Amino acid sequence: MRLENGFEVAAPVDEAWRLLNDIPRVVSCMPGAELTETIDDDHWRGVVNVRLGPMALQFGTDVARETVDESAHRVVLATKARELRGRGNAQATIESSLREADGKTLVEIVTDLTLQGAVAQYGRGIVPQVAAQLTKQFAGNVAALLEGAAPAAAPVGGVRLGLRALWASFVGLFRRG
Repeated sequence: MRLENGFEVAAPVDEAWRLLNDIPRVVSCMPGAELTETIDDDHWRGVVNVRLGPMALQFGTDVARETVDESAHRVVLATKARELRGRGNAQATIESSLREADGKTLVEIVTDLTLQGAVAQYGRGIVPQVAAQLTKQFAGNVAALLEGAAPAAAPVGGVRLGLRALWASFVGLFRRG
């Protein structure tokens, strides 16, 4: 499944680029994510906690930086995640591109995501809406970090996130019809 999301931060592109490539620092901006190990400059391990209503999932995640193009402000990360209770796994290639616009930075994120096992059954229908909500939270946290404030550390999910995703799906049905 291909997911396309983006956001804007009120910071110069070079400053945003440095932050978004500092994985140990920027992980704190990702809702529900925790860095557990830095293997080297391009490989990390972490845990991502996701809660959607009564369903709690915890993923052990390996992240590798595969491509960095400094001049184009483009980076590609590959992730492999396994649900720690054996409910399935996920793989993703995440391409982030930054460009300057009127003194601000536009961040575009394209994710190619594959879900397997029970997590695929849980998530396929609402993953795009959840990804959009998480991107919004991530953007707010990145902006706070760029402004010198601490990002809000909140787990992914809960009833509110699930309801937002469900509402977005519902509205989407009427827009198509």
